[in-house]
Amino acid sequence: MIPLVLLPGMMCDARQWGPQCDSLLPRPIVALPPPDLDTMQEMAAHLLGQLPPRFALAGLSMGGILAMEMVRQAPDRVDRLALLDTNPLAETDAVRARRAPQIARVLAGDLAGVMRDGMKPNYLARHDAALLDLCLDMAVSLGPSYFVSQSRALASRPDQTATLAAWRGPALVLTGAQDTLCPRDRHDLMHGLMPQSRLVVVPDAGHLPPLEQPQATTAALIRWLED
Repeated sequence: MIPLVLLPGMMCDARQWGPQCDSLLPRPIVALPPPDLDTMQEMAAHLLGQLPPRFALAGLSMGGILAMEMVRQAPDRVDRLALLDTNPLAETDAVRARRAPQIARVLAGDLAGVMRDGMKPNYLARHDAALLDLCLDMAVSLGPSYFVSQSRALASRPDQTATLAAWRGPALVLTGAQDTLCPRDRHDLMHGLMPQSRLVVVPDAGHLPPLEQPQATTAALIRWLED
């Protein structure tokens, strides 16, 4: 059976995919690039050098952006592609301008504060203290160097619409119905670029359906793996 590789979102570790790792067999590979790389191109090349020759690939948010770059670099190695709560477009100037002050705060020792400011209004469809605590713990466990490298990689990422338009393999595009970080129109765009893809909108979920609605997310991934 072909391996399944899962890529977490920004400042998330394997725990972001915990329910899926417990349910999907054989157990997926959760891949995270090291903190000393600060472009999507470098991160993708590093992971491609570590992973099996061919694999199914699923990424959420920054993980989805990284997955698209891996497809751009090595489309023949990816058997199928799942993009969850992500964005194929280059970063806007407005978002990029917010990153330098965040990086400065993190380097000054306020990673937890930066994450709290970003998490509470944006991550979840409804307040869930346990899930927010998990998100904060994942970020703090990864540490400031990851925040800086991931922020820089996101700021300089290329537009991947041509990559998706050229992709012909099985594809899943999934989003939480209440995702405000990567809204529905980004997923409609990706679905349109890959007309063979299945579009799944998960009710009562924001930016993290694998944790907010694990059963619905896992079911969509299983159907995608069986396509």
